[in-house]
Amino acid sequence: MPAQRFDFPNQHGQRLAALLDLPNEAPRAYALFAHCFTCGKDVLAASRIAQGLARLGIAVLRFDFTGLGASDGEFANTNFSSNVADLVAAANHLRQTRAAPQLLIGHSLGGAAVLAAAADVAEARAVVTIGAPSDPSHVTHLLGDKLADIKAQGEVEVLLAGRPFRVQRQFLEDVAEQKLSARIAQLRKALLVLHAPADETVGIENASVIFGAARHPKSFVSLADADHLLRRPRDAAYVAGIIAAWAERYLEPDTAASADREPVAGVLVEETGGGRFQQRIRAGKHHLQADEPVASGGLDSGLDPYSLLLSALGACTSMTLRLYAERKKLPLERVSVHLRHAKIHATDCAECETKTGQLDRIDREIVLRGNLDDTQRKRLLEIADMCPVHRTLTSEILIKTSERRADAS
Repeated sequence: MPAQRFDFPNQHGQRLAALLDLPNEAPRAYALFAHCFTCGKDVLAASRIAQGLARLGIAVLRFDFTGLGASDGEFANTNFSSNVADLVAAANHLRQTRAAPQLLIGHSLGGAAVLAAAADVAEARAVVTIGAPSDPSHVTHLLGDKLADIKAQGEVEVLLAGRPFRVQRQFLEDVAEQKLSARIAQLRKALLVLHAPADETVGIENASVIFGAARHPKSFVSLADADHLLRRPRDAAYVAGIIAAWAERYLEPDTAASADREPVAGVLVEETGGGRFQQRIRAGKHHLQADEPVASGGLDSGLDPYSLLLSALGACTSMTLRLYAERKKLPLERVSVHLRHAKIHATDCAECETKTGQLDRIDREIVLRGNLDDTQRKRLLEIADMCPVHRTLTSEILIKTSERRADAS
């Protein structure tokens, strides 16, 4: 699945590192994913669920909260309320650059955060919690014997999941003030609660409280013997499948995306709005993506234009050889075509008519597998030069450019 890495500003202008997992075709909808306490966007549960949803047609934005992962800021200065504000900032960024998220998903404390943020994301139609606590103050038990020290000293270093974090008294005060049950009661969005009965980090009773506080439509799905972090790939895949199937009933059809799934005549290339150069390519009912490497200012989320050109020549070469071999009943088992493009000085090309400046050179190496004799191999290499794309590239080409008004498409 294609993915884009970028950053966006939080409410204080600090940059938050984000990753958008995209389907191969136009997304049915966009989702926003909030990770667990002290985790990051690349934690296995988040990445596997997001990639699973992308395979099912839902684009997912996941990001590092302020002070975590590759994001700016200090963890000690953050709290539950700042996490909620980060989620709202992420939703705003999606709204401005793509489309507002219709689906909010949160794992562990991220589940509590999406419940709190839901009211500030008007376009969100459905909310999913995975192993979420019913009260944000639940996380204070992770602080163990350091809890009293934090209250007394104001700031203490705590070891969480094997890593040191500085936690301030204001964090404790903030989670103590949260009234999540009241927010859940006023959710006015479809709710799916996913929880493992044997979850030893956040007990199953939390799911009961969340479910009981919510109004319909609401659903609960047991995650059987999964652990809290969904370490087994099959558990994350199951969660992704359940979310996609459940959300289908509540997501608003994206008319633009629906139009994108309709076949087009010829080839249509459009900017996606992701990064500087990313393009969506539609040919008939098929979808591709083009981009530039990171070194050239792109996101490296698709083939660059010259790679697409080489791909066309390579595919045409291989298909042409296959047709010829079948017609002549040659024992050709497999064809591989390796291509490279370069700019060379015209003076370095003895057989070229152009003698000044630079010209394009394509090196094409063909691997022919099968019990072929030397005569058959030589003939196949001659046939390669007869492929239609090869002929187009080596003949005079007329390209006529005109403007089509945006409202005429």
